[in-house]
Amino acid sequence: MPLARLDRWLRADPRHGQIATLAALLGYGMVWLDFDLTISQAIVTIGTALGVQALVDSCSGRPLVQGAKSALISALSLCLLLRTDHLLLAGAAASVAVLSKVLIRVRDKHVFNPTNFALIVMLVTTEAAWVSPGQWGTSALLAFAFACAGLLVVHRATRSDVTLAFLASYASLVVARSLWLGEPLAIPLHRLESGAFLLFAFFMISDPRTTPDSRAGRVLFATAVALGAAYVQFRLFRTNGFLWSLVVLSPVVPFIDRWMPAARYHWPGAPRPAGPSPWRSAMVRRVVTGLLGWVVIVSSASAAEAFCGFYVARADTRLFNKASQVVLVRDGDRTVLTMANDFRGDPREFAMVIPVPTPITRGQINVGEKAVLDHLDAFTAPRLVEYYDADPCVVFERRFRSGASMLAAPQMEIGDRSSARSLGVTIEAQYTVGEYDILILSATQSSGLEQWLRQNGYRIPPGASTVLGSYIKQNMRFFVARVNLAEQSKLGYATLRPLQVAYESPKFMLPIRLGMVNADGPQELFVYALTRKGRVEATNYRTVKLQTDVEIPVYLKDPAEFGRMYRAMFDQHVKREQMRAVFQEYAWDMRWCDPCAADPLTADELRRLGVFWSGDGEPSRPTWRGPSASPQEVFVTRLHVRYDEAHFPEDLVFQETGDRANFQGRYVLRHAWKGPMRCQAGTAYVRELPARREREAQALVALTGWSIDDVRRRMTDNGMAPLPADPALPWWRRLWGGW
Repeated sequence: MPLARLDRWLRADPRHGQIATLAALLGYGMVWLDFDLTISQAIVTIGTALGVQALVDSCSGRPLVQGAKSALISALSLCLLLRTDHLLLAGAAASVAVLSKVLIRVRDKHVFNPTNFALIVMLVTTEAAWVSPGQWGTSALLAFAFACAGLLVVHRATRSDVTLAFLASYASLVVARSLWLGEPLAIPLHRLESGAFLLFAFFMISDPRTTPDSRAGRVLFATAVALGAAYVQFRLFRTNGFLWSLVVLSPVVPFIDRWMPAARYHWPGAPRPAGPSPWRSAMVRRVVTGLLGWVVIVSSASAAEAFCGFYVARADTRLFNKASQVVLVRDGDRTVLTMANDFRGDPREFAMVIPVPTPITRGQINVGEKAVLDHLDAFTAPRLVEYYDADPCVVFERRFRSGASMLAAPQMEIGDRSSARSLGVTIEAQYTVGEYDILILSATQSSGLEQWLRQNGYRIPPGASTVLGSYIKQNMRFFVARVNLAEQSKLGYATLRPLQVAYESPKFMLPIRLGMVNADGPQELFVYALTRKGRVEATNYRTVKLQTDVEIPVYLKDPAEFGRMYRAMFDQHVKREQMRAVFQEYAWDMRWCDPCAADPLTADELRRLGVFWSGDGEPSRPTWRGPSASPQEVFVTRLHVRYDEAHFPEDLVFQETGDRANFQGRYVLRHAWKGPMRCQAGTAYVRELPARREREAQALVALTGWSIDDVRRRMTDNGMAPLPADPALPWWRRLWGGW
């Protein structure tokens, strides 16, 4: 529409702009960013919000149109932020959002932002709902679009002051913190480009019906919310600091309004309140009480389904160079970290420096077994499976159910503790565990730590001092390990085994910045997260699922060909996301698999990886047919990251979600039927085969970026040329289709 007409439309009611912008963002997220949001969940959320609002408005005698606009804004915001696998919970959240405006009011003004309140209620009352702050990724272009659209909306709602005050306050805090820690400016800029941060600033804290009436009060309120969000994020180390800060500080708004009185904001066209609150109506009370039952309803998980194909090959970590493997076992604030790397060289040249959030005692350190980690890798690896087409002439019914920094150092003795203290370095503990000599260090300044490491034979690359300094100011310790050759010889191990550390901290993160200092190019990192509740995702980078369930040409059955295809496909995914995403390759209940690239890990193996809540009994061996009665409650997530300093400026931060939906990278081979086909269905089947094979070729090209001509040639070379019609059929039966 023309700009003048658009301006009049926004002036008529700023909610028009909010609805249009939120709807556009939702479409962008679902179509382009592939949000974990189904159409059915969006319909349930929006339909429930509008239905509950209509009931409340009809009982109170208020105009339906005015209430519907606000309900639609809340519903669209919930679709953008709330994630759950249960439709009833989506409906419950929408009900809570609308009802909070009726139930929680002071002087005819609802206290909480409806969306924010509903999100917090869901996070507190159920583990099956979560918010994914990293789903938007970090894109300067997206940030600019958010800012332009959002600023226009809040300006029309006369609430640009609260948004700008919040943006300025939070940005100042984030930048000041990074400057104090000595971090590069890329880190605070990465945080400020977050789509979740901008969505909150422009469409949640700016709600004119829940912010203070006076401009001074709004600026004060926005500054306080920014301080609270920074405290939750950087002191308590919890995700969604914006949401928690806003819900805690919203009850302060009525006191600010009394202290700094000003004219109350009303939506254009909305009638001024002239009577008692609608909550005093007996009918409204009955409707609201009945609808609150939504909050306590949690739908049961969907039934497990099985796949009828056959496992052929897997794409494990051996396909990639410079690949490190990390197992993160997490429950509450307890973490067990298992670290393995692809170090190949003289053990005397091996050394590892890892920042850890807490002091570490001897009992918290262990040397693990590479075989267990290899089993986990095999169990979670993307896989190749195959079907065999049945005779098309037979009527049948087939039911388809559907890290660490490597710093080279020579073998030598550690200097005395007095020398370390003179440099501000404290050797808090010193252990020999298996074939490793372990030091736990703390320091007061990065230059002293760097000098001490150099004096003790660690060849610190340029740039490490800055990174070390930021960890020191966060009161992190340093776990330093190198090989004790005598112990290694005594134990008889030819290769270096994984190191394990158990600790308790609210920080659910993986420090990768130190490992990039001396890297000579992008590195591969595989993270296996073992949790009780469900899938693990990154909160400060986008977590993207690999493209899966794609039918590809059968010549890729050769393991070498499949490995080449998978590497090319992963390269394409990295390129598409501009190397700024964490890729999910697998997410599954550990009790079973479908199809099994390897047997699920036993309770004993899980215990050795650090799953401290796993049962002690030996579970039965499940198959693809479904879960066993195994005692462990373990959900495994496999994440794959290709990273470098330019694209991953800050350490990886994770959160456990309530998502238990099964996912695997799976690529399907379909073998054609080669027997006789003496029927019309057989002729149609043969005619369709060339088109099917062309679709497979095009799908492979889309996955890998390979040349279509090369793929077609390889298919022909491997006997996948179009098949002729069955010569056994009489010519006249093929002429008119008379069967």
